[in-house]
Amino acid sequence: MFNDIGALELVTIVVLAILIFGPDKLPKVIQDVTGVIRKIRAFSDSAKQDIRSELGPEFKDFEFEDLNPKTFLRKQLSENEDLKEIRSTFDLRKELNDVTDAVNSREADPAPAAAGASAAPAATGPDLLKKPAAPAAEQRTPYDADAT
Repeated sequence: MFNDIGALELVTIVVLAILIFGPDKLPKVIQDVTGVIRKIRAFSDSAKQDIRSELGPEFKDFEFEDLNPKTFLRKQLSENEDLKEIRSTFDLRKELNDVTDAVNSREADPAPAAAGASAAPAATGPDLLKKPAAPAAEQRTPYDADAT
């Protein structure tokens, strides 16, 4: 419940509790707080049991923790057999290399490139290093000062 509280925070809470309630009333306050926490836990447990009994036998293995989106997704992803099969056949490195080759406009098998290294590159795609020519004057749109 209090996973984030360190030693310094705990000492600060104890000192504040002693200053606020005093050493005489502090044990009674602690008993009251623990009693309230027990009642809340008992109430939530009985509510869970009531919901499970109302849902019927189809949901007897229903866990309320599954309503947490992270837990739900983790459970669904780990139990899905189709997803396991897809994950086992998917090779991320090969896919990234294919995308890199496509971007660089290279073929999937670069064996001919090693033989003719001094030859000009094949024109299989657009030349990305060449700057495009400026459009002709008649192709330019007229500038309208009133429109801007």
